[in-house]
Amino acid sequence: MTTTPVIEVEGLNLSYGDFHAVKDLSFQVRRGELYALLGTNGAGKTSTLEAVEGHRQPTSGTVRVFGRSPHDRAAVRPRMGIMLQESGFSPDLTVRESVRLIGRLTRRQDEVDRVLDVVDLTRKAGTKVSQLSGGEKRRLDFATAVYGTPELVFLDEPTTGLDIQSRDALWSAVDRLRENGSTIVLTTHYLEEAQQRADRIGLMHQGTFHREGTVAELTRALPAVIRFSLSHPVPALPLPALPLPAVPDGDGFLVETFALPKDLYVLLGWAQDNGVELVDLSAGPTRLDDVFRAIGS
Repeated sequence: MTTTPVIEVEGLNLSYGDFHAVKDLSFQVRRGELYALLGTNGAGKTSTLEAVEGHRQPTSGTVRVFGRSPHDRAAVRPRMGIMLQESGFSPDLTVRESVRLIGRLTRRQDEVDRVLDVVDLTRKAGTKVSQLSGGEKRRLDFATAVYGTPELVFLDEPTTGLDIQSRDALWSAVDRLRENGSTIVLTTHYLEEAQQRADRIGLMHQGTFHREGTVAELTRALPAVIRFSLSHPVPALPLPALPLPAVPDGDGFLVETFALPKDLYVLLGWAQDNGVELVDLSAGPTRLDDVFRAIGS
């Protein structure tokens, strides 16, 4: 992976009347990485993506895709695939006709049958869009985005409405795109997808970045958690003082720590030395959804 940015955003501002949706936003997406743009509802991520995709004119600031303005359609659009939340295909076109049409409009070259096989729509090639299920329409959206193996692919809520098998197939196709050098920009409400797959994450709140970094960098900002209960009945003798600062958590206790291995070792040693059973013990680092919940708190 090179450090040459595919996307460069500098001082981006987007306003709708008196509402300032995006405020002085700056970031880069590197060639070959999977970058997840996440945020609470109304955070400005959709407006940001629309500016990067060339669908919206910035109020101020600079956006560059492959070193060019995204409004330079002839230069940029053939190198870019976009999977919107709803693409709005003509209901009277068949699946094959829809994919072929997008290929011609974007001037990307590919074999329609190959793409339909990738998204498991071969059997639906002659079916009209109006007769597809919601999940099948979502796979058609993906097919048109990856037609021609574009260098840059935007995936906006790509797995919404898909069953588990279809989700796995979609991510396998994304993995193959990345192996071929494609850069992926993802937005999703399924935070586990971003946690598992993103190289870096931009976490937006109220029009700007709350945080940006790798999953490890984002989660290190919050403490890890140890949860446990004590066996009952407790020993007849007074219970020795816990070795760690713990707070009541339902029927048990909770410990927040920035030194998880050390403190877990201390807790287990204390239990062994004092003959105390730790019931329902769990320990783990902060997850991305914990970081997400902490926004604005």
